[in-house]
Amino acid sequence: MDTDTQSGAADATAYDVIVIGAGPVGENVADRAVRGGLKALVVEKELVGGECSYWACIPSKALLRSGSALRAARAVPGAREAATGDLDVSAVLARRDSYVSDWSDEGQVKWLSGAGIDLVRGHARLTGEREVTVGDTTYAARVAVVVATGSAALLPDIPGLADASPWTSREATAVKSIPESITIIGGGVVAVEIATAYTDLGAKVTLLVRSRVLGGFEEFAGKAVADALRSRGAEVILGTSPSSVNRDAAGRVAVSLDDGRVVESAELLVATGRVPRTDDVGLEVAGLEPGSWIDVDDTMLVRGSDWLYAAGDVNHRALLTHQGKYQARAAGDAIAARAAGRALDDGPWGTHAATADHVAVPQLVYSDPEVAAVGLTSAAAEKQGLRVRSVDVPIGKVSGASLHAEGYEGTARMVVDEERGVIVGFTMVGPDVGELLHSATIAVVGEVPLSRLWHAVPSFPTMSELWLRLLEAYGRPE
Repeated sequence: MDTDTQSGAADATAYDVIVIGAGPVGENVADRAVRGGLKALVVEKELVGGECSYWACIPSKALLRSGSALRAARAVPGAREAATGDLDVSAVLARRDSYVSDWSDEGQVKWLSGAGIDLVRGHARLTGEREVTVGDTTYAARVAVVVATGSAALLPDIPGLADASPWTSREATAVKSIPESITIIGGGVVAVEIATAYTDLGAKVTLLVRSRVLGGFEEFAGKAVADALRSRGAEVILGTSPSSVNRDAAGRVAVSLDDGRVVESAELLVATGRVPRTDDVGLEVAGLEPGSWIDVDDTMLVRGSDWLYAAGDVNHRALLTHQGKYQARAAGDAIAARAAGRALDDGPWGTHAATADHVAVPQLVYSDPEVAAVGLTSAAAEKQGLRVRSVDVPIGKVSGASLHAEGYEGTARMVVDEERGVIVGFTMVGPDVGELLHSATIAVVGEVPLSRLWHAVPSFPTMSELWLRLLEAYGRPE
């Protein structure tokens, strides 16, 4: 075991808080605890910075940005004529490498040290109440232990799949060269983002989707993305499932479908969901099932425990980095407050409560076109028993959008709770709609009445005029 402890405390094994996992969530829990006056240790068996920094959010967006920028240039006369070539794939990959620091966590380790957080490298397991063992050393936590180990790609039980050495998102984002063709099993966010990036980078992409693309979003969002992928040469096959997989001696992969078709490609990516990384962290010490998602309250305290917390993907509330960091802030502050005997503000929208996990989770899909959403879809709102009205507006009719890109195409949907007169869901599809997402998030979180939103005047000529068009379509109160 490589121990890398950075502070010189008298008892190197005693801490107030021990965090298992040094991804963005674990880092933020520890940081908030330290800011609250506690002594914190994080334990990490891989790279400090976690999945997001090296194999997910950061490298995938680096791979996607070059293609997005080129499409944006080609959508504006004048710039279009200057954009005469294709992407330089080696330059794109080199830029990706720079953003992941060539898979070195030296900078992240320095940040921990500067924040006053100790680091131990190795595999951590709970071995008792408030007790974590790494290698031959056992560490004691006076106040709390936090599990922030994240999630891993789910490999479905398809005959031949494991033997075919399929890629997960890790291999797809860390690739050293782009394969000439790739088959992607799945239709969710990872699947469409990799499909978008690889199409930009010259690969022949086939997407195998059991039901519909981006099934958790409004249906028009997935349709727009699927149509765009097809228009750029990708094959999107809906309503099918793989029945078996085989990789031949030459290295090519054949996926047999349940309708009798066979899809062949150089590589295979599986993007069918996530599983918690909790199978070997000693959850049984706290009476929990190893390998399970961990149930927590809004302060991230494990239900039935007074010392064990779980933040980020492992609690299955919202498998998104920004939402995990939000949970981390609530958890770290709650741990510090409890340790100091201060009153806990854990009611709805309280300082120590991750309330937004339930009602206002923003998500941006970096596909072509982008998909940005927060809150409930129209179907989900109706399922909850809300009396809602949905209003759709073509974004291209907004003057700022038509200036932004020639022939701008996109759609925005506002889902309104009719009884309260507030927005409970918002979905946008179109180029660069991600830049409008936070205003929608504020409206949903703040439960801003539509009558008040009429007084939030959008600047002209910006894409934010979309808000006015939606309000006009909904109708002003008498």
